[in-house]
Formats: sequence, C-alpha cells, structure tokens
Amino acid sequence: MSDRLEAILADAVPRVCPAAVALVAVDGAVAASAAAGELVRYAGADGTLAAERPAARIDSIFDLASVSKLFTTVVLLSLAEEGLLDLDEPVAGRLPGADPRLTPRRLLTHTAGLPAGRRIDRELPEAGPGERMAAMVRTPVLHPVGGPYLYSDVGLIVAGRVAELAGGAPLDALVRARVTGVLGLADTGYRPAERERVAATECKPGRGCVRGEVHDETAYALGGVAGHAGVFATAGDLLAFGEALRRGGGPMLRRETVAEMLRDQGAEGAPFRHGLGVRIGDPGITGPLTGAYGHSGFTGTSLVVDPVRRLTVVLLTNAVHPVRGRDGIRDLRNAVAAQAAGLT
Repeated sequence: MSDRLEAILADAVPRVCPAAVALVAVDGAVAASAAAGELVRYAGADGTLAAERPAARIDSIFDLASVSKLFTTVVLLSLAEEGLLDLDEPVAGRLPGADPRLTPRRLLTHTAGLPAGRRIDRELPEAGPGERMAAMVRTPVLHPVGGPYLYSDVGLIVAGRVAELAGGAPLDALVRARVTGVLGLADTGYRPAERERVAATECKPGRGCVRGEVHDETAYALGGVAGHAGVFATAGDLLAFGEALRRGGGPMLRRETVAEMLRDQGAEGAPFRHGLGVRIGDPGITGPLTGAYGHSGFTGTSLVVDPVRRLTVVLLTNAVHPVRGRDGIRDLRNAVAAQAAGLT
C-alpha cells in the first residue's frame, strides 16, 4: 500500500509542504511508508530556491511543534505514578505566586484559564531563558478556571516547569530518562545535534531559514526546551512512541495511567473530546478514524493512534517552509488517515 501513500504525498509536495514523511502501522508492523520532497527547498522567505536541496527520507528529522505536548504529558504522568506530584494539587505549592486554582490536570486539559500564548521574547528582549521562564510561570489567569476549553501554550509551558521541579531535572533530561531512553528513540529530543537530516522550517528575520533549531518563537526564547514545543523526531521514532501508548504505555507508563490519559476529561467547549494532554476524535487530524487520539503540530506534524483499528499513523511535514500560511495541511492529514483506515 506504500504506492498509494506515496501518491498522496506527491500530490501535496511542494504545494502544501516542501517535504513530507508518512508511516502507518497495523498491529505494530509498518504497513505503508512514504517520503517526498526536499528538506531545504527555499533559501529565503521570497521563495528563492536553495542551491542545495537534499531529498526527504524516511529517517529525516522534523520539528514536532505541539506534538511535543504529548512528551510533556507522559513525563508528568510518570511523575504522578511515582507519587512525586498529584494531578490535582495546586501548582502554587511548587511555583510561589502562581494562581492557587491551577493544577496539572487543568493545565493538561487547557482549562486553566491561561492565555493561548505569550511572546516573552518581545516582552523581555534582553533577558536570558531563566528570567523569561520565571516570567512565563507568573502569567496571570485571564479566563475562567475550570473551563471552557482554551488551547494554551502557556499552560503546557507551566506544566513543563512543574515537571522539572517535581522531577528534579530539566525537562529535556526528564524526557530522555522517562520516554526516549526507555523506548530507545535515538533520533528524538530537543536541540538535535545532527543538522543534515533535519527539515528546514520558517525563514525568520534575524534567524534565516530555521533548520535544526526550534521553530516556535517562545520555545526558542526559553532556550529551545519547553513544555509546549521543541521536540524533534523521525517518523519511525514517533511511530514507536505512539505504539507504546497504543499497547498500554509500557515501559513509559502503567496501563491504568494511559487509561486515565485517554479518558474524556470533560473539557467544556472543546471541538473534540480531550484527555490529559491528548485530543480524542479531533477532526483536524483523524479523518475517518473518529475514535482515534493524538495531537498535531503547527509545523505540519501529527500523530494519530486508533486503538480499535490497531492503527498508528504518523505524518511529518514542514508546511511552514519558507513561510506560514499554506492551505491544505488538514486535507493532507485527513487523506493519510483515510488511507490508513483502508488498511484494516
């Protein structure tokens, strides 16, 4: 079935994204795979073609953007399993000055009342990552706590900081120890050391065409490691992460913890059901896989897991290269999901 998946990607490249990699697994075995396009197609925001345009491969590395939130979630849940934090404890106990109504559960369900984003790089242009993080965790609550749902990068940044304080280590070290290390994901992590396999993202003033550094401006301002963005991975590694969740969480989490992660937490007003850090039945990424769960990323990435059909679907693209604003990424995600549905 890989030829059909290849045709879907070929139709989208470079119209929707300059590069795309997709993997579909059924019962843990890869049933279809495809790669298309160029990791660095453009030299600048004006669309000038780059002198060297390396081809995308199955093992190319992409900026996951908000798919990183799933890694933060697993870290927090593993800390909760060990009794190092409680999902319903006030985070003010670890973050003095934080609103006492904020809890890890509310942060992970986007019902904490925090704003969607905060450009701390513009607010504190001369500050370092530590000072900026201190300001981020003091972000005031601007909306009702407990709902309705309001998607918030700020909330996951705070969640990542809570994980650091509870786990006694930086977030990248916690992800390495509790997720990528135990799963053997050698190509997944923050601030990738290898640049040649990484897809370029947006061409930004002062940074050029970003490649090998996190695309998200706030995560970049925080040193490249944050709870909402910053993880890079190959499709194969992300597939293994999704498969671990589909099989019940081992060795990252206990089965009952994953069940709580995937339970509808009742986030009022969300356009889909919401678990802990994970979207359930999000029409933007699941297509006909209406019972599936996962997450998408602003750069054009997505992970979808369908436990009933025993499917795991990964799509990695750089749809913001050279600039954001392209149409068609939702259609591409749904087309890949529909192709996966036809395999079962």
